[in-house]
Amino acid sequence: MLSLVVFLPVLVGLVLLLVPQRRRLLIAWTWIATAAVDLALIIALWIGYALNAGAIDHGAGGRGAIGALGYEENIAWMPSLGSGYHIGVDGLSLPLAAMTAVLFLACAIYSGRQEHRPRAHAALFLFLQSVSLGLFVSLDLILFFVFFDLSIVGMYFIIAVWGHGNAARSALQFFLYTFLGSLALLLGFLVLYLASDPHTFDIVELIRVDPLKNDPLLGGLALLAISVGLAVKTPTVPFHTWLPPAHTDAPAPGSVILAGVLLKMGTYGFIRIAMPILPDAWRTYAMVFVIVGVISVLYGALVAMAQTNFKRMVAYTSVNHMGYIILALGAVGILGGNSGPAATLAVTGAVTQMVSHGLLTGALFLLAGVLYDRGGTYEMSAYGGLADPAPRFAGLTAVAVFGSLGLPGLSGFIAEFQIFTGSLSAAPIPTALALLGILITAALLLHMLQRIFLGPAKGPQGAKLHDLQTREVLSVAPLLALAMLIGIFPRFLLDLIEPAAQTLIHLVAR
Repeated sequence: MLSLVVFLPVLVGLVLLLVPQRRRLLIAWTWIATAAVDLALIIALWIGYALNAGAIDHGAGGRGAIGALGYEENIAWMPSLGSGYHIGVDGLSLPLAAMTAVLFLACAIYSGRQEHRPRAHAALFLFLQSVSLGLFVSLDLILFFVFFDLSIVGMYFIIAVWGHGNAARSALQFFLYTFLGSLALLLGFLVLYLASDPHTFDIVELIRVDPLKNDPLLGGLALLAISVGLAVKTPTVPFHTWLPPAHTDAPAPGSVILAGVLLKMGTYGFIRIAMPILPDAWRTYAMVFVIVGVISVLYGALVAMAQTNFKRMVAYTSVNHMGYIILALGAVGILGGNSGPAATLAVTGAVTQMVSHGLLTGALFLLAGVLYDRGGTYEMSAYGGLADPAPRFAGLTAVAVFGSLGLPGLSGFIAEFQIFTGSLSAAPIPTALALLGILITAALLLHMLQRIFLGPAKGPQGAKLHDLQTREVLSVAPLLALAMLIGIFPRFLLDLIEPAAQTLIHLVAR
C-alpha cells in the first residue's frame, strides 16, 4: 500500500510522456486525478494507522526502536552494503506525507491551464511528488539520500524551464548550493555506517545500537556533517542565501513545493536522523541549534520587512518560520532527561509548524502567482486597492497572512504556542527573543496587506485586475480551510504526532 502511494505519481508521469503535447486538457485532468487518488490513499493510510496504532509494536528493539511504525516494508536492496528498501510511517512522517499530497493536488489544480510544455510540466511535478513522499517514508539512509538528491534535480528543471526573471542563474545556484549540502549529508551517513557493527544504513537499526555513544568527538563531527546538509535544505542562517532568488524566479507551483515540501526535508531529517541516532551529540550541542534557530527567526523577519518584492518577502518569512522549528528541537536537547511535558510540546509544535507552514506559505505563493499573472511583477509598490476589484483575492490573502503571523483560530497559533511553551523552560532568553519574530512578522505582513489591497485601485499599465478564477480559488481555499481546521480542531493531528514525539524524546534522553 505504501509503495503504491509513493510510486503511483511517477508511473502516471511516465505514461503522460506518451500523450501528445496538444492534449493539454487530458494531461491536466490526468494530473489532477492522480494527485487526488494519491491523497485519498494517504487519508486511508491515516485512518488505518490511527485505528491500529495501539496494536503496533512499541518494543525496545527491532521495529519498535523507532516507535509505532505502520505499513512497514523491508526488502533487501544492497545487502552487501547493509542497505535495503525499508519504508514505513509513524506520527512524525504521516502528517508530512499528507501535507505533501495536499500541496501537489493544489499545484495540479492551479496549473490546469499550463500552456508551456504542459506534458513535461505535469510529469516533472508527478516525479517530484513520488520523490517527496519517498523521502518522508524512508527508513534507510541511502534511500533517504537518493530521494533527497532527486528532489534537487526535479526542482532545478522546474525553476530553469518554467521560471521567469533570471531563472537559469537561480536554478544553477539552487542546485549547486543544495547539492553541496547533500554531499555533507552523505559524509555524515558514511560515518554512521562505518561506526555501526555490523555495518548498516538502516535507520531503525542505527537508532537501536546508537553507534557513536562512546565516541563524542566522532559523534560531534557526524552531527556537524549531517546538520550542515540538512541546514542548507531547511534553510537556516547562514545557509539560506540560495532561497530568495530561487523563490523569486520560480513559477508559483514550484515555489509552493520548494517552500511547502522541500524545506521540510531538512527539518524532518533532524527529527528522523540527527536527534535519535546521535542523541549524545544532540544534547551536547543543543544550545548551538537554539542560537541558530533564534538568529534565523529574527534575521528572516527583519530582512523580510525590508523587501519590496512580495514573493521575496514571503521567501524570507520561510527562514523565519523554519527558525522556530530549529529552536524547539534544540530546546529538546537542552531538556534531555528532564524533559517532561515541555519536550513533548516542543516536538509536537515543531511538526505542527511544518504542516502549518506548508499550508499557509503554499497558499501565499499561489496568491503571489496570481498577482504576477495579473500585473507581470511582484513589486508591491505597483499595486494598490485590489480589495475593490478582487475581493476574493484580498480575503484569501488576509486569511493566509493572519495564519502566518499566528492568529488564534488558525494552525500557526497552535504550532507556535506549543513551540514557545515547550522551549521556554529550556532556553528562556532565546525563546523570549524569538517571540519578537512574531511581532516583526505581523508588522511586515500587515504592511503588505495595506499597500496592495487598500487605498485607490491601481496596477501596472496593462494589468487586468480581475478577481480569482475558479481554479485559483479551488487551489488556494482548501489549503486555508485545512489551516483553519487545524487551528480550531487540532486534536486529529496532535493525537497522531504526540505518541511519536514522546518516543523521540525518550530516544534523545537515553
